[in-house]
Amino acid sequence: MRIPCPFCGERDLSEFSYLGDAARQPDLGADLAEPLFKAVYLRDNPAGPHEELWQHLFGCRSWLIVTRNTVTHEILAATLAQQAMRG
Repeated sequence: MRIPCPFCGERDLSEFSYLGDAARQPDLGADLAEPLFKAVYLRDNPAGPHEELWQHLFGCRSWLIVTRNTVTHEILAATLAQQAMRG
């Protein structure tokens, strides 16, 4: 699988680190234990397009929201997480 990085271009999956469902990232409040447990261990298993959070760990280190078809593993879109959070 190859992921398109907005800065580095298309790169191999091995350069990235998967952080999970982009919609289920925990709020970094005072009591983090339960929200972190839910985000890490209580996951859905969707079939079809799904937004995921990835970091280009062995590249520019950018955080990306990657829309991936979980059935075919086709990458449908990749945007900077910072841009996605703004609007």
